[in-house]
Amino acid sequence: MGKGRGDLTHVEWARLKPHLPKSGQRGGRWVRDRRVINRILYRLRPGVPWRDLPARFGPWKTAYERHRRWSADGTWDRIFAAVLADADAEGRIDWSMVSVDSTSCRAHYHAAGARRKPPRVPGKRRTSRQHHPDEWLGRCGGGLTCKIHLASEGGCRPLALLITPGQWGEAPQLIPSWNASVSGRLGGGHPRTRPDHLGGDKAYSSRRNRRYLRRRQIKHTIPEPKNQQANRQRRGSKGGRPAGFDKTIYKRRSEVARTINALKNVRAVAKRLDKRGYIFHGTVSVASTRLWLRP
Repeated sequence: MGKGRGDLTHVEWARLKPHLPKSGQRGGRWVRDRRVINRILYRLRPGVPWRDLPARFGPWKTAYERHRRWSADGTWDRIFAAVLADADAEGRIDWSMVSVDSTSCRAHYHAAGARRKPPRVPGKRRTSRQHHPDEWLGRCGGGLTCKIHLASEGGCRPLALLITPGQWGEAPQLIPSWNASVSGRLGGGHPRTRPDHLGGDKAYSSRRNRRYLRRRQIKHTIPEPKNQQANRQRRGSKGGRPAGFDKTIYKRRSEVARTINALKNVRAVAKRLDKRGYIFHGTVSVASTRLWLRP
């Protein structure tokens, strides 16, 4: 089979191959990894249904089952962590500035469907639709959405990912998303989790977040909303000092917006085509890994 548009290049494959699982299920052998991963990447980029994969890729179910299995057992997350470790060892991670932000993904109606009449639970009122909490779907903006919280390094590539229902706010997710960083180090050892500077918009401003960043000795630039300024001033000396704000550094927050734009160029991420939450998380991990594989 000839090389198709969007397939892994030889350089990308050389970076990815060492981190793939060594063998398949007991009693059988996997189809060639590179060919199957190219099928998965093809489906993610235009966002086509699995059954509509071109015939040149072979059976669609082979690619679907591989993606589903690796999403369920965390293989895609481990691959993402290993690729990040390689990049850190090669000095390709720009730790001078890490920015945090989130983006909402409106769920496609194929992903948003649920049973019209869920099973009745004693003592609870039955609603017209029911979604499991681990599917990360919530009502926001007039429809079912999920939200991707991410931290991006200075080179506009993701370092950490967290997916929540669409109505969840940004400030409570700063610490969980930062702790979800999957970057590691070759040969073992603790991964680096402290950048030179961290930036975020007003949505991430809270006393809890600032206290956490100070305790971790992470310099940060997060503007303070007017209501928080007024509350601090009313408390007098107990309110603490005003948050530092450097407009020049804050301009670099656009790097995370460019990272989000690169992720959403993958239509399967932008449209939330996957019904199950863990599969969608695997989809975002694959898209993030692809950004790091590129030279």
